[in-house]
Order: sequence, then structure tokens, then C-alpha cells
Amino acid sequence: MNIQIFGTKKCSDTKKAERFFKERRITFHFRDLAEKGISKGELENILRVFQPENLIDKESKQYRLRNLGFIKYDIEDELLADALLFKTPIVRNGSKVTLGYSPDEWKKWIGEEKL
Repeated sequence: MNIQIFGTKKCSDTKKAERFFKERRITFHFRDLAEKGISKGELENILRVFQPENLIDKESKQYRLRNLGFIKYDIEDELLADALLFKTPIVRNGSKVTLGYSPDEWKKWIGEEKL
């Protein structure tokens, strides 16, 4: 199992995702989107599972600061330019990806590993 968690240290759902894996003694790699964004290749992997419009957090402070609700924009370009626009956490396990707090899906991943 190769778990990657993309989020921010301030995000409560990201903290819950970290706690979920720590409680089960599953190692993971955490990427703080406030410090380092997502690469184009990483975004392409995520886009294999989710539509671009589902990745952007329209309720975020960053979305309002950039006035994205009032202008036409390319979602992928905006996400690459400003990683704080992502809904978090984004959790990857190989080709599998979840968006937001998804413990039921993560439990399935753990169950599959035990087979």
C-alpha cells in the first residue's frame, strides 16, 4: 500500500485522514499543498478518476480571493497555479483516488491489501 495524502495542515478533514491511517499503523506520505503544489503529472493521475470541476473548492477563501466565481477560467491551469484551490484531502493509493474524508473507501483498500 502506497498512501499519499494531499492537503493542508489546517484542514480538519486532512487531519482526520491522517489519523485514520495512523490508527491502523499504515504509513503514508503527506504533501502540504500550502508549501508545495501538485505537479502536472500528479494532476493527470487524479483527473483519471475525477472531473476537473469536482476538484476545485468553490467554498474556499482562495476561490473568493481569486474572484473565480466571476471570471471564465481553465480549471486545470488554476489548480496548477494555486494548489489551495483543491478540495482536500486528496488521498491516493496507486491508481485509486479519493476526494474528501472517505473512510469507507479507505477500509476497502485495506481489505484488498489483506487478500
